[in-house]
Order: sequence, then structure tokens, then C-alpha cells
Amino acid sequence: MRQWKTRQWAVALGATALSALLLGAATALIPNPVFDRMIAPEWWNYPVWIATAVLAGLLTATYVDPAMPRGGAAGAGGGFLAWFAIGCPVCNKLVVLALGTSGALTWFAPLQPVLAVAGMGFLAWALRARLRNARSCPVPASAPGGGDPAEARD
Repeated sequence: MRQWKTRQWAVALGATALSALLLGAATALIPNPVFDRMIAPEWWNYPVWIATAVLAGLLTATYVDPAMPRGGAAGAGGGFLAWFAIGCPVCNKLVVLALGTSGALTWFAPLQPVLAVAGMGFLAWALRARLRNARSCPVPASAPGGGDPAEARD
């Protein structure tokens, strides 16, 4: 990340802010008129929310480089798990439909910290993998002779 340009840092900052806003609003960690929590957030919801937003922002910034291969299943999965982790256990319609209200409190709520760790782990793993790929396999801006860089890799 030391070699990132201003554009990548700007994308990281913007994506972090957008992720924080979307996750915070959807899970009602940011009070809003659209979403409401029936159960107060746990103390760990806030650090997980911020860490997830930062990791998502940094991961998003890795996609600014057009030479990097696309992908993102681990990052998307990590964000999804973190969303489940910091959300209200009885406000999540999917959880209540699958387990019922008492099941959401008895079975799902105790699993939320595990989902938080797994979600942040997936995001961190995806970020590390993308940064390692960028460092180990740089693509020149133009191929020797002025050709297409994609042709130079073949």
C-alpha cells in the first residue's frame, strides 16, 4: 500500500465511509428512521463495524488498478458475514424465518461474534491476497514496442 497513488487512497477513504454508512444504517448502529433495532447493540458491534468498513474500503481500493485480476468472493462473503454479525438477531428476517425468534436469541445471537471474526478474517485474507498479487506480478504500463500490455503477458 506504500506504493498507492492518491487515487487509490481516495477510493479507500470513500469506500470506507460508504461501507460504514451502509452497514451502520442497515444494522441500526447509526440511528435512522428506516431501520430499527429491537435489541440493543453489543459493545463489540461498534469495533467490528468500523474494522469491517476499513477493510472493505482498503479492499475496494485494490480494484482501482486495471492490471489486477478481478475476483471478490472472499471479500463479498466477509462483508456479508460481518453484516449478519453486527445486525440485531431478531430483526433479521432470514434468521427469524429459519430459527424463529427464540432460536434467533438462543442459537444465532451467541454465534454472532464468531461470524464477526470470520467476516473480518475473510476481508483481511482477500485484502492480503490482492496486495500480494499486486506486488508479485506487476504489469507494465505499456508493452515493449508500444503494444497492448495484455499481449505482452502471453
